[in-house]
Amino acid sequence: QVQLVESGGGSVQAGDSLRLSCAASGRTFSMYTMGWFRQTPGKEREYVAGISWSGGTNTYYADSVKGRFTISKDNARNTAYLQMNSLKPEETAIYYCAIVSTPYAGLPTHERGYAYWGQGTQVTVSS
Repeated sequence: QVQLVESGGGSVQAGDSLRLSCAASGRTFSMYTMGWFRQTPGKEREYVAGISWSGGTNTYYADSVKGRFTISKDNARNTAYLQMNSLKPEETAIYYCAIVSTPYAGLPTHERGYAYWGQGTQVTVSS
């Protein structure tokens, strides 16, 4: 059974940083692509960033977060991270991590490409 557990959310001021973590179990972590999404009430879930099963620089970011957010993963710890710098109030949302179902898959940028989801962690950015 696949389980994803996010942590690291909180309330910060505009311009501050946060690092989110996503601890995974039930998968050989190094074989699967992972992604981060966010959602605000009344809106669709929005893609934020993804990292390929191969890790390293094989990443992809939404235009809105390029240069400010960094996704990474530690296979030894079965954990993915999202470092978020220069946060903006409009980025207040619940942040979710997700993992694909197929090993050695590509980097989907839509929620349909991901099979398993965490429960989410709230990020609140005040102006």
